[in-house]
Amino acid sequence: MTAHARVTVVAVTLCAAVAMLPGAPAAAADTPSPGSAPYAFADDGQSVDGSASTTDAERLKPGTSYKSTVPSTGKVYYRLELDARSNAYVSATAVPGTDTTVTAGDGIRVSVQDANGNSCSFDSATIGASRSPHPVTAVGTREAKPTRVLCQAGGTYYLVVERIVGTSSSPDTWDLELSPVLEPRLRQTGATSAPEAWNSASAEPIQGEAERCRGGLGFASATPLKQGVWRDDIRPGQTLFYKVPLGWGRQLYAAAELGNSSGGSGFVPGALNLSLHNPVRSEIEYTGVTYDGSQKSATLEPLPPVAYPNRYAVAKRVSTTRFAGSYYLVVNLAAQVADRFGDGPVGLTLRLRVKGEAGSGPDYAEPSEPEGIFGGSGPDGQAASPGGAAADGNATMRLVAAGGIGAGTVLLVALGAWTALARRRADGR
Repeated sequence: MTAHARVTVVAVTLCAAVAMLPGAPAAAADTPSPGSAPYAFADDGQSVDGSASTTDAERLKPGTSYKSTVPSTGKVYYRLELDARSNAYVSATAVPGTDTTVTAGDGIRVSVQDANGNSCSFDSATIGASRSPHPVTAVGTREAKPTRVLCQAGGTYYLVVERIVGTSSSPDTWDLELSPVLEPRLRQTGATSAPEAWNSASAEPIQGEAERCRGGLGFASATPLKQGVWRDDIRPGQTLFYKVPLGWGRQLYAAAELGNSSGGSGFVPGALNLSLHNPVRSEIEYTGVTYDGSQKSATLEPLPPVAYPNRYAVAKRVSTTRFAGSYYLVVNLAAQVADRFGDGPVGLTLRLRVKGEAGSGPDYAEPSEPEGIFGGSGPDGQAASPGGAAADGNATMRLVAAGGIGAGTVLLVALGAWTALARRRADGR
């Protein structure tokens, strides 16, 4: 092997080592290939089969992500083993194929049942006015409430998932992501009623220069954002995920703006869809706007400050702001936009404002599962707790530091090998 060839080998080895370091740029993993599923499942998700019978239902463990499927007809069952003290939430995100035919009413129903067939909760999610295939999420819940009679004992429960299918819909199977979460009891019972008053006035939209960002393609890969103006691009048929950490007492104001098109004509009903989900992925609020090629804006209604007692409210948009932690913004652009205005990316701007006085959270008796999902109040009122948003940030910095040290070490070793090789060849000559 010539000296040049040996140096080339060293260089290639160095590049390969750097590419494997934490935080090294990856090949465009967030860009799906044509016809592929438009959703990025959790990397550590385990495969699980839904059963047509409760007798054969496989167990879901809180804190673990699962990948499954739901057929167009019939119900599928999964088993849960719960105690009598904790609250359980299981989100089900159904992902239709990009080429499937859907109607506005297509979607999924999710419920939790006890061993006697009593229903503990119902939830559903549908495609909506866009009639464009995109991920939809519904959540099954078992709450431990002294005021309730059913679904309070510890033991076996079942998550039930079924499709809602229109007469003109494709009878295909949809992929499914399941994410069970366990919220522990409090050491001491606090307020048992929702706050009576909160600031429901709209906040002035935040202004300033936009920072570039790239939305994730699933809940697990959602891009973390803070207060500010953010600039992204979205293609027709694409759904992008972002997350904003909110501490106790904080309020989120959010708007998504779609830029104008450079060509085309007509209009697409429900083209731009913006929804907000809480840390267990329950949908809090949803809004959609028609697109006619000119710039459009979708704005969420003001939400109450994040507070544990919000769970006692009747209104869903209040009761679902019961946790501190990561709140997910999900933006979808209908596939039909491509028919009218081309399939190229359209400019997307997110305006996020966080207000409210940061406060302390409840005193949980035990860790949640997964641990740290319900954060407390950290710097700037953002969510933070051991294993939570701030901890994730610290962990990221540690990885970056380790990556930097690792890269430096590999570089020094490679340069040393190259120098030694050059000296040996010089001595030989």
